[in-house]
Amino acid sequence: MRTPDAQELLDRLRATANPANVVGMARYGIASEGTLGVQIPVLRGIAKELKPLRKEDPEAPHALAAGLWASGVHEARMLAVFIDIPTLVTREQAEAWVLDIGSWDICDQLMGLFAATPFAYVLAEEWAGRSEEFVKRAGFVLMCALTVHDKKMADGSFLHFLELVEREASDERNFVKKSVNWALRQVGKRSATLHAPAVAVAARLRQSESRAARWVGSDAFRELESEAVHRRLGI
Repeated sequence: MRTPDAQELLDRLRATANPANVVGMARYGIASEGTLGVQIPVLRGIAKELKPLRKEDPEAPHALAAGLWASGVHEARMLAVFIDIPTLVTREQAEAWVLDIGSWDICDQLMGLFAATPFAYVLAEEWAGRSEEFVKRAGFVLMCALTVHDKKMADGSFLHFLELVEREASDERNFVKKSVNWALRQVGKRSATLHAPAVAVAARLRQSESRAARWVGSDAFRELESEAVHRRLGI
């Protein structure tokens, strides 16, 4: 198939812009600046059209993703995430893109892409300790993606994530504390082996002097000790 250029796709996205959707997205914490209001199913539809390129010429969607990301348009960046090739993503690209994140939805989708890279675990640890709000969120969302999707990794490898959760749980920023909480819950739900140490972390956080840490711990404790989770893990 013919590879479109980034400008063609940007024109296509702008032709389907919906200002009413932008208002709705803002209510969910998605910044309006640079946002067209194009819905996710439309973006996934375009990504599906471009899927043959992944086999024909993987370099083409990778280069196209770079052009879309560089535009700064919210939906173009989301499309870039959907079409990029994980095996061609470099660490330099990951470090550059994470600094551009200005919205939780881009952050969370992007970490799905980065989780498939060989340096994902290193990035998760490093970013979890950074000060920038969305970089720190990216670190913990990356932990979530790895915990859920990396079925081959031994459970013991995820214990370090719990240490990072406990260390960073006092961050009051909403997008950070929610990602820390998410990581704690995902680790605890991965297996019966990880459940007990995750519950122990949640229990300690519930007693913290930090309001954010208490929320992280209490919310996670409630889910991890629920009947549904116990039944799923057979404990």
